[in-house]
Order: sequence, then structure tokens, then C-alpha cells
Amino acid sequence: MWRSLVSKASIPLRTAFTRVANPASRAAAFATTAKMAAANRDPNTLSNYGAWLTKHTTANLTIDFKDKCLKGSVTLELESLTDKESKEIVLDSSFLSIKGVKVNAATSTYELKDRVEPYGAPLHVFVPQGPAKGEIVKVDIDLSTTDKCTALQWLTPAQTSNKKHPYMFSQCQAIHARSLFPCQDTPDVKSTYTFPEKKGDETVYRFEQKVPIPSYLFALASGDIATADIGPRSIVATGPDELKESQWELQGDMEKFMEVAEKLVFPYRWGQYNVLVLPPSFPYGGMENPIYTFATPTIISGDKQNVDVIAHELSHSWSGNLVTSCSWEHFWLNEGWTTYLERRIGMAVHGDAERDFSAIIGWKALEDAVALFGNDSEFTKLIINHKGIDPDDAFSTVPYEKGFHFLYYLERLVGRDAFDKFIPHYFTKWSRKSLDSFEFKDTFLTFFNGLGDAEIKDKVASIDWDKWFYQPGLPPKPEFDTSLADVCYKLAENWKDEKFTPSADDVASFSGNQKLVLLETIEKFPSPLSAERARLLGKTYDLVSSRNAELKTAYYKIALAAQDSSSYAGAAELLGHVGRMKFVRPLFRSLNKVDRDLALKTFEKNRDFYHPICRGMVEKDLGLV
Repeated sequence: MWRSLVSKASIPLRTAFTRVANPASRAAAFATTAKMAAANRDPNTLSNYGAWLTKHTTANLTIDFKDKCLKGSVTLELESLTDKESKEIVLDSSFLSIKGVKVNAATSTYELKDRVEPYGAPLHVFVPQGPAKGEIVKVDIDLSTTDKCTALQWLTPAQTSNKKHPYMFSQCQAIHARSLFPCQDTPDVKSTYTFPEKKGDETVYRFEQKVPIPSYLFALASGDIATADIGPRSIVATGPDELKESQWELQGDMEKFMEVAEKLVFPYRWGQYNVLVLPPSFPYGGMENPIYTFATPTIISGDKQNVDVIAHELSHSWSGNLVTSCSWEHFWLNEGWTTYLERRIGMAVHGDAERDFSAIIGWKALEDAVALFGNDSEFTKLIINHKGIDPDDAFSTVPYEKGFHFLYYLERLVGRDAFDKFIPHYFTKWSRKSLDSFEFKDTFLTFFNGLGDAEIKDKVASIDWDKWFYQPGLPPKPEFDTSLADVCYKLAENWKDEKFTPSADDVASFSGNQKLVLLETIEKFPSPLSAERARLLGKTYDLVSSRNAELKTAYYKIALAAQDSSSYAGAAELLGHVGRMKFVRPLFRSLNKVDRDLALKTFEKNRDFYHPICRGMVEKDLGLV
């Protein structure tokens, strides 16, 4: 069936582009930016959210597949936080066409300033009367997105699996919601949302989000989408041709994951938990849009080996979506907590050893990120200075894995039983709010110092918070339970011997993640395998034909490091079928080292296949910008 799916929105068809008001000088724009940044604790927004706070957003939008844009209007209901002191509302916007603005239903003066890279062009809406503190002002904005919108990807029918209909989906994290409509594009502001019902010949979907969410969780998708149940309060949505295998991959796990998470934190507060499996160009493993997680099709591998992505995104229903980092500088509060909860789910479902086994895989990813950025890089800290920085440039596994290890350290310090009492306390205290690392610290210390346990009080007094928050590089490595990894290490050790004759039986009993640990251990050898041995590895363990993109990527990284020229074409082919940055970026970097010409040709061939976020990051990886 033809369907628009809304995580917060969905929509049909309407009118044309609008004109932008004349901009002020670039110097004035920069001065305004500096002034607003000083007032905000989020340096990645140009809005003056210290003076105004968005309480509700009504999105009356239409999807125009012909012009590849969204058209319509948004209404922002903003509360004045000053007493008649602020006479303008400043909103984030990026590459938008603004047709007109009304304040409280009356036409208003507005100005779209020059762009301030990488944050866009602030939209100034004038409110001459300067409302009293607590007064609500309604701002209506007629708009259209443009072909430079960084939040949307448009696919032609030929780019979809059944070739029947076009497809569109959004990705707003980190600061791309501003390219959909003017807003206070910061995780420090949360708003409820409404998508009003319209009447006419068009198909219209109405939605109301009653739980306040930050702008980066605004999401929509539209295309030929079918649905099937995967649990008593969960459905999977995807292309009709992929529905059966997606349902098989995910059913049986959803409710199990949810029950574990609810026992660990508190009951799920979003109603349904659903999964939209997107086309292959989706740039992330998953995006935790409330009610509908947007997921990469690489999790549908036919072996149920990648559903931990869903455990991660489900965990965001508490960490990130209910309790949110106030800025991208404190992103570890979202992702570190979510990775911690994900691994607690895995531990409850698969046994205690599973958590450390997952952490071992995560440690390798953390080592890779630190090696890429450099051990002294700002981007390897838990709290990152984001002033003047595009958050996408700092994106890595660091907030996930270093954040996890900080929480894992705290758990082991105070004991799991005590830490398990802190978990619901923390999420209850900060539910529907945003916080920074220092507020987390205060919450942690207040809770544990208030238990009346002298031993725990002494332990928490020993925490070196500044070292954890600000020291770059790897954190202290814990002693992992390696019981699930030892067999992988032993087999990898055999591969150091050129005389070792491998057999498919070597990995017959391995899980997908055990195969991954084997490959990652081989990748870390001081000297790469020879080209001949790399080919033997792939052939013996049937890695090239695997449907598991995680394993194929890990294998191709080994083969490229071995300069096995017979693998180059296969790596390039994989890059034309997968858009997930976790695989695309390292594979392009590896291919670029051994055959830059092929890497560039592969990128140009698939440029339009990649999501704008992925495309921009690969351009930087290849030195094209």
C-alpha cells in the first residue's frame, strides 16, 4: 500500500517556492551569533532560546515529490522568558525559502540573516511590543524546503526495491531540523507537536506527539510502505518486498527487550514502539525517533545477529528521548547511557558474559576512533568544546563507548545493586528535561551521599570527574570477562602462522559477533596478512557472500590492508549497496589508501545514492572539501 509514516509527521501535496527576505550584512550576522552563543549553553544554535521557549509546534506540511520539497507552514507557540525585554524571536534555519511570517495572526516584519557556517541563517522575527514573562506568542511561518535541504533524502522509484513509487525520509540529528522549518534547533528545548487533519482529495495523516521532544527527533518518511506485527505493542514497517524477512528478523525480540528495559528503568511512556526499516542509503544503524525507530536494512541479515541495534534504539526511549543532553557537547549523556542500557538488556537476555563481550567489540571501535582523531584530540573527550564546530564532524563512537565505560566504572565502584537503584531515580528526576554533565554529576553525588552508606560515600569521593570529563584518549581499560571471546583470540593467533591451514569448521559454531571479534583481532595484527592469506581467509570462512554487512566490511578492511587487488572491486561494490556510515566511511578510507582512483570513481558513481550527511562526511574523508 502507499503510505506516509510519521514519527512525528506525515503529509501529501501542495504549492511553490518562496522568496527570502533581504539579508543583513555578514558582519552583523556574526555579531548576533556571538551574542546569542554567550546566552545559550548550546553553542550550536543561533536561536535566542534563553529569551523564548518553544512550547508547541504545529506542522502543516505537504510532501511534493515532483519538486522534491516540503511546502506549507509551521506554527510555533513560544513562551516569553523575559518581562517585555525581548522584542525579537531568533530561530535557526538553513537553506529554507521563507514566504511570510505572522505573529499572533498579524503579518510581521522578519529578516533572514546571512548564513553563518556551519549553523545556517538565523531568522529574526520582530515582536515590537515585547511580551510579558510567561506570555505565549504564536509565530506562523510559510515556507518551503529547497534542494539544499540536508535533512531529507529523496529516492526515485528506480532507487527503491520494487521500483514502483518514490520514497522520502528525514534525518534531523544533529542540527538538520533547521533545514526543514525554522525552529529552536537545540536539544535544550523540547516541544509537543501536532499535525492537523486536512480535508480534500489528498491522503492526509494526522498525528499528535504529547510527550515533548527536541527538534532533532522530528522525523517523517513517505513511500511504498507495508507493516506487520512484531510484538503486542510493536510493528515493523518497510517495503512490501522486504516485509516478511524483516518481520522474521525482529519478531520475538521486541517485547523481550522492552520488558527488560522497563524493569531496569520504569514503564515505557511512548505507547507503541515500532521500527521502520529504511532503504539502504540510510546513514546510521538506527535513529531513535520516538514511536518509530528508523533503522538501517543492514540489521536484516537473515541470522538475527544485528538486532542489538534495536536494543540500542529502544533504550533511547529513556536515554536521549526522555532525558536529553542539553547540547552536543554533552552527547555522551545520550549515547553512553543508551549503550549502557543496551548492554544490560543483552546481559539479561543472553547471560552476564554477553555484556562484556559486547563491550570488547565496542572497545575496538573506541580504539579505532581515538586512532583516527588522534590521542590528544578534543573529539576524544567526554565533554567536547563544540564552539564553531559542526556536530557531525565530531560524531564517532567516543560518546557511546567512552560514555559507557564511565558508567560501567561508576557501577563497579558503588556496586550493581546500588547503581540499579540510581537508574530509575536519575531518569525520573530528569524525565522530559535536558541536562549537562555537571547536573549529572550533582545528581549522582546527591543520591549516593544520601544513602547513609559510609563506604559508598568514600568511594564516590574518589571519583576524578575532571579526568573523566576532559582527558582525551582512551579511558582505563577494565578487565573484561573474555569467556565468549577467548575462542576468537585463539583462532586469530593461529592466523599468525603462515603454515596454518584453515577450515570452515573453525567458525561453524561461532556467532556473528564472534566472527567479528576474530576479524577485528586479525585486523589489529602488527603486520597485515599477505594478499594470498587474506584471500584464503575470505574464501574459507565464506565472508564475501555473507549477508552480514558488518562481517563483509571487517573482511574487506583486512583484504585492503593486505593489498589484495582481487578484493578491490568487491569493496567498491559493497560501497554501492550500503549507505550506513559505520561501514561506508572506514571502507572508503581503506580503499583510498590502496587505490585512490577507484575510491574517487566509486564515490562519484554513488554520490546520489548516499544521504547528504553521509555524502558530506565521505567528501571530507577523501579530502574533496
